[in-house]
Amino acid sequence: MFLSVIKLGRNMSPRDVFALTKGDGYQLHRLIWNLFADNPDRRRDFLYRHETVDNWPTFYTVSERKPSVITGDWEVKSKEYSPKLSAGQRLSFMLRANPICSKRDEENKQHRHDVVMEAKSRLREQGESRLLSLLTQEEGSNWLSARAARCGFAFMPEHIRVDGYQQHRFFKGKGNKQVSLSTLDFNGVLTVTEPELFLETLYRGIGPAKGFGCGLMLVRRV
Repeated sequence: MFLSVIKLGRNMSPRDVFALTKGDGYQLHRLIWNLFADNPDRRRDFLYRHETVDNWPTFYTVSERKPSVITGDWEVKSKEYSPKLSAGQRLSFMLRANPICSKRDEENKQHRHDVVMEAKSRLREQGESRLLSLLTQEEGSNWLSARAARCGFAFMPEHIRVDGYQQHRFFKGKGNKQVSLSTLDFNGVLTVTEPELFLETLYRGIGPAKGFGCGLMLVRRV
């Protein structure tokens, strides 16, 4: 596996940068995909995260192959990625995820719901309310906790911060299919419980919407 830091080239004008990124989730998806799609049938074998670093678009990727850069529009630094993990090891982490829950309607059809808005609706039905920041922390922590054991790690809720709630809507592909998803940012400290499972989590990600910049967990030693 490879860990890469990918930046748009500094030779590009701000206008060109805006035209390429322009805040569209599908446009960002296509930008990164073009660096890995070496043939039309290629399946996605990478995770990515988009950030703005020093006011410049930056992408972090974990992939089975190095990104293929054929123009000078990109600056890429890649290195082999094979973390040495052990049970009980403590790591700081950052994760952008698409936390959802599934519910069935009266016709037994399953639907996916944003955990934050689902909790907000539930409270409203009960005649209650809560600050969005508190709801985000609680529901995000619960969502991650429900997945931690099978992903090979554990954490204390007081040792993580959940914020950055955003709703995203964009149109995908030739059919202009609308895509709606929400994201949360997780930052904190975890403990590795099952090294092999956790390594798979680092390679394969957590939660849905991985093709749209979600699921990549970046870690470092505490």
